[in-house]
Amino acid sequence: MRKLTAGLFMSLDGVVESPNLWQFDSFDEELGVEMTAMMDRVDTVLLGRVGYEQWASYWPSAEHDDPFGAFINPVPKFVASRTLTGGLAWQNSTLITGDLEEFVTDLKNTAGGEISLVGGISLVRQLLFAGLLDSLTVMTHPVVAGVGRHLFEPTDPLTRLTLQRSLMTSKGNALLIYGLRTD
Repeated sequence: MRKLTAGLFMSLDGVVESPNLWQFDSFDEELGVEMTAMMDRVDTVLLGRVGYEQWASYWPSAEHDDPFGAFINPVPKFVASRTLTGGLAWQNSTLITGDLEEFVTDLKNTAGGEISLVGGISLVRQLLFAGLLDSLTVMTHPVVAGVGRHLFEPTDPLTRLTLQRSLMTSKGNALLIYGLRTD
């Protein structure tokens, strides 16, 4: 069975929305190594509507020598949305039809590499609480964003996690990789 993973940049105060507004100079070589390792393992991507619309307006015309652009443009992308219809313009993008959790379960049972959930705060929450997310990487930057969406909400259910791996980087980023606790 394929693994479904997600990774989010987060500020110290828990903001995961628009990291480009507060990430600044804290992205370091160690984060780059981790991102490269992720891109080497992943051959399928899941996106939410907001992430899809933001990324589809930028990445197709990004510099060709950008490593993330070289990864994200050709990779198969499946987009979860309640409002988008029809074909999607960004290459290798397909709109998910039907039940999201059934689609993800079926996708995990196909042959291939890792599936990465990117660009979807509510998707991460939904698939984590549904028990479909195998690991959640939170990359906490040493900054207080002050404003923006948080990953978790006060109405979320009590959910126990287990730390699978951790790493501190030279610029003070804490990478914490969690999975659902099964006991």
